[in-house]
Amino acid sequence: MAKQIILTGDRPTGPLHIGHYVGSLANRVALQDECSQFVMIADVQALTDNAENPQKVRENILELALDYLAVGIDPKKTTILVQSFLPELFELTCYYLNLVTWNRLKHNPTVKLEIRQKGFGENVPAGFMIYPVSQAADITAFKADLVPVGEDQLPVLEQTIEIVRKFNRTYQTNVLVEPKALVPSIGRLVGTDGKAKMSKSLGNTIFLSDEADVVAQKVKGMYTDPKHLRVEDPGQVEGNPVFIYLDAFDPDKKALEEMKAHYQKGGLGDVVVKKRLLDVLQNFLTPIREKRKKFAQDPSFVLQILSEGTKKARETTSKTLQEVRKAMLLDYKF
Repeated sequence: MAKQIILTGDRPTGPLHIGHYVGSLANRVALQDECSQFVMIADVQALTDNAENPQKVRENILELALDYLAVGIDPKKTTILVQSFLPELFELTCYYLNLVTWNRLKHNPTVKLEIRQKGFGENVPAGFMIYPVSQAADITAFKADLVPVGEDQLPVLEQTIEIVRKFNRTYQTNVLVEPKALVPSIGRLVGTDGKAKMSKSLGNTIFLSDEADVVAQKVKGMYTDPKHLRVEDPGQVEGNPVFIYLDAFDPDKKALEEMKAHYQKGGLGDVVVKKRLLDVLQNFLTPIREKRKKFAQDPSFVLQILSEGTKKARETTSKTLQEVRKAMLLDYKF
């Protein structure tokens, strides 16, 4: 049987953090042996709210690729590609826009939430407004069976499914594949400040590329249980960022459960718990950091990986576009 196809990716707007690892990167590493996986560096999508700062997007393409390679995404198993070098995606976007109403775009829950978060008000870039259609083009161009998404992105995937169904119904074809969501078992990590989301813009992240002393400083300043004022006081484990991180990264689950029980009973200080988390994170991040530095010494090699991956990806997107044009009776012979 043919391997299932996965499309996933990230916007090159900054370095990746441990929340990205838990939410998506670890899954990509695990799935690359059993699926045909495409990982997209979505630079065009990044420009939907960074159009006036293209240098930021350009610089982070290499940084993103370094993070991918450092965590174990293998270019021999996973195709890493750059979105802007696949013109087929933009032609598909143009066709799909005729299958979506403006009203539907305005009421997409994910788009509405992100418009509020970014403070656009009435000045929403049109490119940002239609990015769910662009994502539908990305997904369908690769005929992805599975698309890893967080709960907050499910409405975007639902819009892709709507487009697939309408296209196949309108043009009486089965060219486009209806994708399924792959929701990670572990959701997003909370920020180091206890906020619901780890985010670069909120400054509450631990990056995969952070040096050891920076990680130590961030862990030391982490939010814990505000009511745990004295060592002898019982502490709250649930919702405590330090224990959330330990659940995600500590391999010794038995010892961790014992620590949780001790903390809840009282007699265990936050300093001790943070020391354990720091040791766990340093053990996890040190090999990633070292591997990343090794790849960074030869940027031309990394760019070559992106070039080869993008060329391979274009073979797939070109074939899909030909099939789409034929279904739409646009396969003219001049």
